Amino acid sequence: MTTASRSEQSPLPVRAPEVEQAAERLGTTVRRTPLEHSERLSALAGADVWLKREDLQPVRSYKLRGAHLFLDSLDAVQREAGVVAASAGNHAQGVAQACRTLGVSGRIYVPSTTPRQKRERITSIGGDLVELVLIGDTFDDAAEAAADDAERTGAVQVPPFDHPTIMAGQGTVALEAAEQLREEHGRELGTMVLPVGGGGLLGGCGAWLRERCPSTRIVGVEPAGAVSMAAAVRAGRPVALHEMDRFVDGAAVRRVGAGPLRMVQAIGPELVAVDEGAVCTQMLELYQVEGIIAEPAGALAATAVATGVIEGMAGADQDGGDVVVVVSGGNNDVSRYTEVVERSLVHEGLKHYFLVTFPQEPGALRRFLDRVLGPDDDIVLFDYIKRNNREEGPALVGLEIGHREDLEPLMARMAASNMEIERIDPHDPIYRYLT
Repeated sequence: MTTASRSEQSPLPVRAPEVEQAAERLGTTVRRTPLEHSERLSALAGADVWLKREDLQPVRSYKLRGAHLFLDSLDAVQREAGVVAASAGNHAQGVAQACRTLGVSGRIYVPSTTPRQKRERITSIGGDLVELVLIGDTFDDAAEAAADDAERTGAVQVPPFDHPTIMAGQGTVALEAAEQLREEHGRELGTMVLPVGGGGLLGGCGAWLRERCPSTRIVGVEPAGAVSMAAAVRAGRPVALHEMDRFVDGAAVRRVGAGPLRMVQAIGPELVAVDEGAVCTQMLELYQVEGIIAEPAGALAATAVATGVIEGMAGADQDGGDVVVVVSGGNNDVSRYTEVVERSLVHEGLKHYFLVTFPQEPGALRRFLDRVLGPDDDIVLFDYIKRNNREEGPALVGLEIGHREDLEPLMARMAASNMEIERIDPHDPIYRYLT
């Protein structure tokens, strides 16, 4: 029996009726977030693209939907026992808000790498009802600690993605978007592009779309440094990634949930990956053009559309519906923007680093400036220590060029300068100390 046939015969964790019941139960607890047309992304995609603004939820992400639904489903005994949760940040805020709204005490475990802005929001939202615990470096470390807490204390664990109730709550994003597109704009949903971390949003939205909008194209977008869902699909089971880039913290999950994977196997969405540098570029574009403050995970879906990694987007609206892109969260720490800009410049081919060996003699730097730098090239980093007992010494030089195509002439001038210059490859491990 094939994996596909087994997938069809075994019961699914969540179905469309559960998503519709979740929408009714959530009522006015969660905001019916706006669906906004994006002229910029529409022009890039060659199709009408709409942004589902889940960054405008009270906790600035869609995670409130599943978290509130889960806590609201607990009986009196379970509420008295309290809850524990693990999160990279957004699920924690959803749980904190639900605890405060429903009067349930909770402990929330987050990795120590969680941005300060998210940590402060969790404690502010939860108030006296929520205790925040920092532990480990990854979500998986926090998840292990939360599971141990639940076993030790009897508290109810609130899964971030691997639970039917959580997925049903997250699935209301697709239901809302389809209704808004039809009722407010007279359009039909042809493609839905969703960010993927643990898979709860993809699983829940896919469950509803599979039954209610079966012709809708479903695309899941993962960060290139954390393709845990694609790895699980290939293996036929959840597998742990050995290496992972944690920059897209809201989607950097080492191992997806069994329930979300089961849904993905049944739904058969397209899975694509986008480079973290491209995500940074898209975060800046969303801010500068649409005025949207998106966190890295919140910009994942838009990045896939903007970079063209989704095949066949051009003219998609002419073949049966518009494109909806989920902006899943807006909890971005402003202190991270230096890194965001840096990663974007490197990705766009506008920033480069070199090791330049200078002879220890007057005028060496002047010759470098005159012979190598072009009119639009700017030195943004120069780190050199003069060594009196040597005839030459290396300098780390960072250059920002005006246009991507200026790199080739720059390299040609370097070669003709007769100076010893080595370009640092962006994939070199030393780059982690520069970006």
